[in-house]
Amino acid sequence: MLDSLDSRMLITMRANPRIGLTELARLLGVARGTVQARLEKLTMRGVITDFGPTVATEEIGYPILAFASLQIAQGRLTEAVQTLAGIPEILEVYGTSGQADLLCRVVARSTPHLQEIIARVLASPAVTRTDTTIALSTQIPFRIDPLLTAAVADPNA
Repeated sequence: MLDSLDSRMLITMRANPRIGLTELARLLGVARGTVQARLEKLTMRGVITDFGPTVATEEIGYPILAFASLQIAQGRLTEAVQTLAGIPEILEVYGTSGQADLLCRVVARSTPHLQEIIARVLASPAVTRTDTTIALSTQIPFRIDPLLTAAVADPNA
């Protein structure tokens, strides 16, 4: 659970990713030690997962974003995940319910490059079928701030 200070701290850090602890404490109106202790607690709990920069893949030569749903051969999930982990253009993989077993977020330099990536995925005997959808635009980019606010406002959170 987050309290109001945790929520405000995370929102401020996301809005100012290079902010120092002293400035963060000043903006929040609390002691620097309070901010440091809260930050350590949130990191230890796994609420904060990284401090790295967010990279715009299109700006480093990968303008194609696609989502690939994969069906996996029975009992071969580990093998499939190992194959996917070896393909750098696959950014994320989630286990899912429904017809697909895995959902992959994939970037590519071009549509022919995307086809090559999918061919590499299908070369694994662990993967029986793929269904790929290319994203045409981003309507709502990844966001967390509204959820941080709602998590504090929701007494059941």
